[in-house]
Amino acid sequence: MSYLSRILGLLPKDQKDFLNQLRNILGYTPDNLDLYKAALSHRSVREGADENNERLEFLGDAVLSAIVAHYLFRKYPYKGEGFLTEMRSKMVNRQKLNEIALKMGLKKITFYNKLDNALKISQIFGNTLEALVGAAYLDKGYKKTQKWVEERIILPYLFTEELESVEINIKNKLYGWANKNGKSVEFVTKNEKMEGGRKLFTIAAVVDGEEIASANAFNKKDASHVAAQKAVEILGL
Repeated sequence: MSYLSRILGLLPKDQKDFLNQLRNILGYTPDNLDLYKAALSHRSVREGADENNERLEFLGDAVLSAIVAHYLFRKYPYKGEGFLTEMRSKMVNRQKLNEIALKMGLKKITFYNKLDNALKISQIFGNTLEALVGAAYLDKGYKKTQKWVEERIILPYLFTEELESVEINIKNKLYGWANKNGKSVEFVTKNEKMEGGRKLFTIAAVVDGEEIASANAFNKKDASHVAAQKAVEILGL
């Protein structure tokens, strides 16, 4: 009997279903399932620091940044530090990671307060992806995690040739357009409220007094960045 068969035989049905879904996303069988449960648990359902994914997110952020930096170092042997730093920022920014997490299907297996509509459209799934990287690092070590990140995150979702031409500071693009056309741009805090023990901000991109787009996030920087991107798309810039 295989290791997986033994593990599945010991688990109740809901646990088996979870493990199978997790294996489909990871492409491997976890050794320490509790690590991955913590990585997939948002603070809105598990408040304990040892139960939710905030500590693993902290670790995963550092591990992912190192793996992406190493990947770029190898891919662009003749590019300078400035280019490499900018490319890494494009690859591991909060919105990009959230997009990747959704495409990978993490939303389906993340434990969070599903009655909280704000969480459904927030950036928590990008945070979850970072936590998952942290769990993989603790479970499998750096080398295997590096291989997994490159094969399951970078190559399928982060197309460096396209990212080279992406405007990294989308807010500057909006400001530049406004200055060129004699318009004013400001980012206005429309709302602040507590969600799952954290403050959720709603920021609007306002052009000449008219709200063009708005976004929610757990910090003003992320919310204004997403609002700016939406505004740029709406304005066709």
